[in-house]
Amino acid sequence: MTGFKRGLKVRLSELKQIIHDLRKRRRFHHALEVSEWMNKKGMCAFTPTDHAVQLDLIGKVHGFVEAENYFNALAEVDKNGKTYGALLHCYVRQRETDKSLSHFERMKEKGLVDSPITYNDIMCLYIRSNETEKVLDVLKEMKKNGVNPDNLSYRMCINSYGDKMDIEGMEKVLSEMERDSNIVMDWNTYAVVANCYIKDKVIDKANNALKKAEKLVAKDGLGYNHLISLHARLGNKEDVLRLWGLQKTACKRQINRDYTTMVKSLVRIEEFEEAEKLLVEWKSSGNVYDFQVPLILIDGYLKNDLSDKAKDLLDNLVQEKKATTPDIWGLVADSFLKKGDVGKSLSCMESAFSLPIEYKDWKLDSNTVYKLLEGFGEKASSIEVEDFVYELRKFVKLDRGMYHTLMKAYINSDKDTGYLCDIMKDDGIEINSKWKISKE
Repeated sequence: MTGFKRGLKVRLSELKQIIHDLRKRRRFHHALEVSEWMNKKGMCAFTPTDHAVQLDLIGKVHGFVEAENYFNALAEVDKNGKTYGALLHCYVRQRETDKSLSHFERMKEKGLVDSPITYNDIMCLYIRSNETEKVLDVLKEMKKNGVNPDNLSYRMCINSYGDKMDIEGMEKVLSEMERDSNIVMDWNTYAVVANCYIKDKVIDKANNALKKAEKLVAKDGLGYNHLISLHARLGNKEDVLRLWGLQKTACKRQINRDYTTMVKSLVRIEEFEEAEKLLVEWKSSGNVYDFQVPLILIDGYLKNDLSDKAKDLLDNLVQEKKATTPDIWGLVADSFLKKGDVGKSLSCMESAFSLPIEYKDWKLDSNTVYKLLEGFGEKASSIEVEDFVYELRKFVKLDRGMYHTLMKAYINSDKDTGYLCDIMKDDGIEINSKWKISKE
């Protein structure tokens, strides 16, 4: 808030837009700071809507108790459907079932439950507490009380039936939604329906639902991502590629999230050549480099025993001076070790140890360390193992279990354990008398 303290003049509408943008970007602490500053400075008389926003932010940042205190301190005139609803949302978010339901009853007594938003919160509460059968009762209560369900209301009910694998019940709610004159059908609902069909292996109906969703997706990049992912789960290569083409035409540009979804989908259906082409396209897109995009392809290579392709991709990234991580180099090294290729495995770890200093705060997963110590201990020469351990100890503190794993590998491969005993002493690891320094 330093800008405001210096006397920078900002219009009230601009401050409210700042709060809105910060909330959208999930920067709740900063949004709360702005809201509290506005309130404290008395820049305007807070409306119930302003109080509801601040109450919601307090709940997100400090929890429902602080939100409760803020609500209780409000003037009675400010305790309307907006602020009551914001407090209910805080309770639901933290799964406070008893408080949520008692607060909901209080709202009904005061005649403040006149929109689907409040009922949707209660539906969400039951979903989060794994009481999905009660979601449908809430829908019935809404209609009984003359409150029209919105798209989210129907969607949560559809999901509830889907979770129970009750396709007939799901279709009944969907049909009811399609007939509701107050509802404009959306791609998201049909995507949820398709997902339920896929889980229940009703493939034809899943494809039909996706066709309906596609007609409604318009220029929604997130919608295209969902549909592409669902088609990939069905193994529909042509539809995956077709939708990607449509997305590029309909949307101004593709961000990293879009490329991540598409690469993941191509890897899922094992279309590695297409994924490789896409990676080239991504590199030339002008988007900020994000290792998570190529990482998806590397993981796909490893799951399909394509260790050389994984290493080649990592090598290319290093040549392009792009960030990689020791973790992924370790996984590729382990994949080569499983094939008995000690040379390539050691080469991978040399690359990991040679990463620029800014990446060295990344840690090797302990499971990977165990696998590498065991593999190198049994398959590499003593000199190779000693060089590896020397470098590894610069970045990883070897614990007793790791040394034990390496000791067993040494013994099983008839290696001299003298060096190993020395570094264990250096690291303060006592050699257990049960560890026989002879081949078991």
